[in-house]
Amino acid sequence: MDVEPIQAREGALRTGVKNLPPPYFALVMATGIVSIAMHLFGVSALAWGLFGFNIAAFSILSVLNLLRLVWFPRSVLADLFDHKRSPGFFTSVAGCCVLGSQFVRIANNHTVGLALLILGIVLWAVLTYAIFTALTIKEEKPTLDQGITGAWLLAVVATQSVAVLSSLLAPHYGQPFRLEFNFLALSMWLCGGMLYIWMMSLIFYRYTFFKFSPGDLSPPYWINMGAMAISTLAGAVLISNSGDAPYLLSLLSFIKGFTVFYWATGTWWIPMLFILAMWRYVFKRFPFRYDPLYWGAVFPLGMYTVATHQMAQAMDLPFLAPIPQTFVYIALAAWTLVFTGMVVSIVGSIRARSNAE
Repeated sequence: MDVEPIQAREGALRTGVKNLPPPYFALVMATGIVSIAMHLFGVSALAWGLFGFNIAAFSILSVLNLLRLVWFPRSVLADLFDHKRSPGFFTSVAGCCVLGSQFVRIANNHTVGLALLILGIVLWAVLTYAIFTALTIKEEKPTLDQGITGAWLLAVVATQSVAVLSSLLAPHYGQPFRLEFNFLALSMWLCGGMLYIWMMSLIFYRYTFFKFSPGDLSPPYWINMGAMAISTLAGAVLISNSGDAPYLLSLLSFIKGFTVFYWATGTWWIPMLFILAMWRYVFKRFPFRYDPLYWGAVFPLGMYTVATHQMAQAMDLPFLAPIPQTFVYIALAAWTLVFTGMVVSIVGSIRARSNAE
């Protein structure tokens, strides 16, 4: 047996693990929400196909991230103290909870959904306090325009993903667990809303008062809308659950008002983001090549689809139905485009490595 090719493959694996971007779980987020959208609109075969792919993607990424933690703890720690890269770790929380939502909605498997919720809560608690503590105590810090991006709103998405999964599980358990699941969902929903207000204020300030180049408009800026979309979804599910929780019923007007507030804010962002994308790729001719960050642009499109559909049902707003019926195809097209780019990138890397050997 030739030892050199084996050693070369092991070296390539270790290099890939070391350089694994923290936000790669956005692949799971994007795939999971597009799968749920397909399920809601009756495209069962595609929903199940994406579900199976997502289980595999989540498993592989979990193993790779554990290997990175064991093999390269200093690289992980460096990312944790980096203002631009550290928020990417929150995709692991959202990916975990979105996959859990798939198990509940598509497979009707509440046991695995509950296990993923528990894992998501643990990851959320550890990462929230580790990341924000690290960025607070860090001695040398970047300026606002160099340090903050739309990726910071992944903290909001992670928080709201716990709220969504908790509220989805609530109807499947008896009292008092049903009340407790709903209270957890309500608390996380409110916490996520407050986080959005804090962070979006800084991001909007950075948008309008600092120089903005095409390179600054990275795909995670779509999370500006995605964070509001998942907040809308969490609110809509809470509205649907209000009959089983007296405190939700007493807050129903408040929840409905804020759910529409979140949806309207997310909707406002959509034209703005499309205009900025045209400015980046058409007017400024910024090159379009695959980047794992593009999954962060697919997720908001799928989430807006599901959130609008859920809100229209929960609040009896049938005139909104054409919106998710259109956006479901936009989300699927975006997922297909980025997935194709990922495959081409992987194949290109393998060929380049083979030629080098």
